[in-house]
Amino acid sequence: MELLLTVSRDRAGTLSAQIQTQMRDAVRGGTLHPGTPVPSTRELARQLGVSRKVAVDAYAQLAAEGYLALRQGVQPRIASGAFVHTRATAAINEQVVVRLDLRPARPDVSGFPRAAWARCLRDAVNEITVEDLGYGDPLGTDALRDALADYLGRVRGVVADRRHIAVTTGYLQGLGMICRLLRARGARRIACEDPCNGEEAEIAARAGLEPVRVRVDGLGLRTDELAAAGADAVILTPAHQHPTGVVLAPERRTALIAWLRETGAIAIEDDYDAEYRYDRPAVGALQGLDQEHVVYAGTVSKVLAPALRLGWMVLPPSLVDGVREENQGVSRIEQLAFAHFLRRGDLDRHLRRMRTRYRRRRDAMVRALAEHLPQATVRGIAAGLHVTVELPPSVNISSIAAAARANGIALATMSDYATAAGERPPTLILGYAQTTEDRLREGVRELAQLISRSLDGAAE
Repeated sequence: MELLLTVSRDRAGTLSAQIQTQMRDAVRGGTLHPGTPVPSTRELARQLGVSRKVAVDAYAQLAAEGYLALRQGVQPRIASGAFVHTRATAAINEQVVVRLDLRPARPDVSGFPRAAWARCLRDAVNEITVEDLGYGDPLGTDALRDALADYLGRVRGVVADRRHIAVTTGYLQGLGMICRLLRARGARRIACEDPCNGEEAEIAARAGLEPVRVRVDGLGLRTDELAAAGADAVILTPAHQHPTGVVLAPERRTALIAWLRETGAIAIEDDYDAEYRYDRPAVGALQGLDQEHVVYAGTVSKVLAPALRLGWMVLPPSLVDGVREENQGVSRIEQLAFAHFLRRGDLDRHLRRMRTRYRRRRDAMVRALAEHLPQATVRGIAAGLHVTVELPPSVNISSIAAAARANGIALATMSDYATAAGERPPTLILGYAQTTEDRLREGVRELAQLISRSLDGAAE
């Protein structure tokens, strides 16, 4: 075990004092945290080239001052009660305790299929070739890209083969690559849905593109506004618009494809939770209608767990070489494990289990809203990981959000996604995926009480 310290007889102070000063400063500065193990006195003396007595004296003084925890036969550690850096203390104090998490787009990671994934990971380690242990193709392993082509064609209607698939660390990383490639090829503006995930516009802007918002209504993206926006590309969620929950209507799909072909623009299709449709089969991917102008993007973040950091893009042929040059690659062992996971049907089985769980939770939330908040209207289709709840116009949505936070309820509102939220009805975006039915019913009842008080205040 190593520790970044240096001592010198040419400096002021004894060698022991130099060790003490540097370790105190490291604890106070936040680089050595409470509980962090440090070298034994024998190890430290060897690393610094000093006598062990120098290290023993330094540790004894630091322990006496409360910086070190020393026990016979146990690795020395920074004491748990040692000085905590002021920035860390401020960050801890700013955290709000969340009793009920109703934030959208958050899956129930407690359902992660640990045993199945462990088997796939073990087999990937045992079977990986010498070639795949190297850097390999930046687009990804052949095994995973072939498995993805088969899976996406079967369940999402995506038209692809290995040559056009790139494995990424997630949707946003892939989006950044595409935006930079488009900018390098002369694109200037990119259309984003309004409302949408604000990170998309930020990523596009960092790539040098000007994000412009195009409205979403009950039929999805207003494709008739794309020409006026002067966009060279568009980002959209056609299967289940985030956050309104609507599906891009067939006539809008047709109009969008026509615009793409006429202008040569590129559409980036974020298929973020299309696997979760509860009342009918999911609509096929937009990419199935045009492989030359649509980038299809998916990820395991909503279907398995965000911790895996695995995503993919199905690319138009014109973008493949550019992505290959820019992509940094993903752990090849995990790629092979996920290829096993797909081939063996483990993902299909996991999705069947989770659809049943999520549907029960969504139904529980919708019933609770009808019981405790009958003046609210649930918008969007029965799909995904959240519901969009429209409230009466007299509700002050900012006050409701603040009151919910103060009561330990984490949620989102349309104001978090729309540029002109004030022109829309006050709307809550409530996630249900990671909360039990009983807790959802309790949470809706609490929200209803907060909203009732708001309505009573408005009436007065």
